[in-house]
Amino acid sequence: MTAMFIYPKSTVLKRAISKSRIYSEIGSTTALKDRFVREVEQITWAYKLAPETINIPATKSVTEIQVFQVKAKEDKISDEVLRAIDRAIPFPVIFELLSYELIQIAAAHKRVSEADSSKWVASDHLRSDWVSQSTERTPLPVAISMGSLYDQILKMLMPIEAEADESIVAQLERVDAILAAEREIKRLESKLRRETQFNIKVALHGRLKDAQVMLEKMNKPRRFGGEI
Repeated sequence: MTAMFIYPKSTVLKRAISKSRIYSEIGSTTALKDRFVREVEQITWAYKLAPETINIPATKSVTEIQVFQVKAKEDKISDEVLRAIDRAIPFPVIFELLSYELIQIAAAHKRVSEADSSKWVASDHLRSDWVSQSTERTPLPVAISMGSLYDQILKMLMPIEAEADESIVAQLERVDAILAAEREIKRLESKLRRETQFNIKVALHGRLKDAQVMLEKMNKPRRFGGEI
């Protein structure tokens, strides 16, 4: 599944969003503005999923879900750009990233901060595979609430299968742990290649083996995503 959906006509907006509007909402730095200029051709607020547009009740945590299409100038929309847009929009956002003839779906798990209800907390962005824009879309998942719909969409973007009764938050924490383990394995592999002393190589090999076993225990692969 790519989380590419057929959105009902009642949800269609197709409103262009200026980059300056994003900047003004978040007080962006010159470096971030430069990144937007390099990477982003156009931002479109494409669809609005809300009780009045899809006849599903809101929940306290999810009242609406916005769908933004971001057209890339070349072949890359970085996480920094997605984080900036998410910071500017006070609702969960599903991104459709468009590059040449390809499309990728991305989203972060967003929730209102417990410390400050005026602010949002977001996870790292989950990304689907890049596929052809002509790929067949599927209907939205059947859901009893906006919160349930949001969770189902996020689960489709997860790079690992969920454990039994595993919550979205727990699954995301496991994704973070897996990514940390993968980074540690790469670091150890690189260090092992450079090391010349036999006793140190033996110790590094043991640590590498332990890290690989730990990763295997955590990981039920369903790998996809990333930038082009």
